[in-house]
Amino acid sequence: MEAVPRPDPVPSPSAAAKRRFWRLFGLLALLSAVIAAIAVLLVARGDPTLHIHMLIATALGVGLTVLLGTGLMTLVFLSSATGHDDQARGNSNHKERL
Repeated sequence: MEAVPRPDPVPSPSAAAKRRFWRLFGLLALLSAVIAAIAVLLVARGDPTLHIHMLIATALGVGLTVLLGTGLMTLVFLSSATGHDDQARGNSNHKERL
């Protein structure tokens, strides 16, 4: 008896969008960590009498701010790409009606 190959199931658009978001979010988390490290180095280089609390606050403030901004922009672009913006607008075409 010969095995009959089955086609791969078609992925749902919402699952594909979630995977795409988390992949991008992971890269953006890495980017925000690098930017936070650069900010800490610049702050530490500027003042030799700096306390560790200032460096921790700088790393957290810069890192989380960059992560929040890039995460929100990623959601905006994914929302537009998956058609949620068109559903919220109430029409199915991409042209603006005047």
